[in-house]
Amino acid sequence: MGRHEKPLDLEMGPVTRLAQDLREMRRKAGSPTYAALASRAGYSAATLSRAASGEQLPSLPVVRAYAMACDADPDQWERRWRAAAEDLVELENGNGVSSPYRGLARFESGDEELFFGRNALSASLLALAQERRVVALLGPSGSGKSSLLRAGLIPRLRRVGTSGEGDTRTCPAVIRVLTPGSHPLGRHRSAFVPAPGHGETWIIVDQFEELFTLCLDPVEREEFIAAILAARCASSRLRVVLGIRTDFSARCLEHSGLAAVIRGAGLTVTRMSAAELREAVVKPAQLHGLIVERALTARLIADVADSGFALPLLSHALLETWNRRHGRVLSLDSYEQAGGMQGAIAQSAEVVYGQLGPVQAVIAQQIMLRLITPGSDGVPDTRRSATRVELEALGGSQEADKVLESLARSRLVTLDGGAVSLTHEALINAWPRLKDWIEKDREKLRFQRWLTEAALAWEAIGREPGVRISPIRLAQLDTHISRGAPHELTALESDFLAAGMATHRRTRRNRHVTSALASLLVTTTTLAAAMAWRQRRLLQRHWIRQ
Repeated sequence: MGRHEKPLDLEMGPVTRLAQDLREMRRKAGSPTYAALASRAGYSAATLSRAASGEQLPSLPVVRAYAMACDADPDQWERRWRAAAEDLVELENGNGVSSPYRGLARFESGDEELFFGRNALSASLLALAQERRVVALLGPSGSGKSSLLRAGLIPRLRRVGTSGEGDTRTCPAVIRVLTPGSHPLGRHRSAFVPAPGHGETWIIVDQFEELFTLCLDPVEREEFIAAILAARCASSRLRVVLGIRTDFSARCLEHSGLAAVIRGAGLTVTRMSAAELREAVVKPAQLHGLIVERALTARLIADVADSGFALPLLSHALLETWNRRHGRVLSLDSYEQAGGMQGAIAQSAEVVYGQLGPVQAVIAQQIMLRLITPGSDGVPDTRRSATRVELEALGGSQEADKVLESLARSRLVTLDGGAVSLTHEALINAWPRLKDWIEKDREKLRFQRWLTEAALAWEAIGREPGVRISPIRLAQLDTHISRGAPHELTALESDFLAAGMATHRRTRRNRHVTSALASLLVTTTTLAAAMAWRQRRLLQRHWIRQ
């Protein structure tokens, strides 16, 4: 038995069954040592032994190499691996059984009964928002701001006036939740119109940092901020709550009005205490009749303490532990099989990616990268929302749809009507493959983001045929995009680029014609002057002879 191997229980799931099959294949091959297998497979003995341990699903290349080292058919074992991966995805979806944990997905307003550990902070946010008309909730990525706004604040707002909670004078007539996006005022102007009747209109602006990462128009940005700050007037009947990542607070402080909100009506999301973390881990399980091992609870609290603000990682690790539960028990062993706090997301993402065929894998990479806004100058990478129309243009709508559904089933992306986004920004750093893609194509991504937004703006004004793209920008696009992989462009982007190139060529031709005419004019003028001078010289000579 290899160093990583241990007795396996066939009831534990598809990962364990695959591991058992690998071990049986090795036995039928004469039980060669892992050192001997390593010399044939091109992978280390530890990697091959770990593949048969049942701790986690090994990668497809490792399984194929394992099979070839045992003189087995690698294609047959690829089919087995894909079947195991599919079974694991079904298991992770719960087979119709409701999970007490949300994974990477945020808590919504209907998830209040599962939202534990933030009672005090939710109450403080409600009190502040009832006292001040515009408030800011600040916290780093992974601190749970979106969940706090939705599952912590909104249910409390809805109970104002009915349960005695909060100031009845701020009873909401309507609660509107929005994210700025690339055109915040164009999309959400009507949100700032108070609802008719009694009560106040509450506007919750989540991911306020999109105002700086996605909105490229400084005028629209200022107008959106002005619409928010207008709510400070007592007669406005508006109340606004902003959810802001702390690494973008400096950008907000550059604006005097936003600075006043942050300094006078700001609430910072603090780390959860050990007692709050224990509540967030144990209480949802208890509601579902489950038991969390004390050793697992202690380990989770310690791992969160080591990871700082890592609530999405915690939630996803709990979901994966639940998927691997033994009966009613969530165990430390299941948590470690899932990859722990740092490895659970990467393991889940690799399972999904490994299931895709070669063409779908390329489309998946393009989709994931289009959901990223690359950072620069100390600004971190952030997620962006894209339309399904934009993403379905990559590789054909049918294939792109299949990939999107696979990514959504595994909770890597969120499909919200026609919009698609990463389920959480934690995925950017937690999945090494995605991080490598970003680093490899960072410059290209910046130009692609510009091209996408410029093409959308071009379409909005009716596809003006005389669109101008600066020669410098055209050269940059040609270097990073058009010459490299034109299939990565949508039809709209290709049309925009073609229109810009056509304008550029016309301009160059016109310049050449103008230059030629100017040269001809100079030449003609010079010849005329020379002829006049020659004629004057002839006349002078004639008169001298006279």
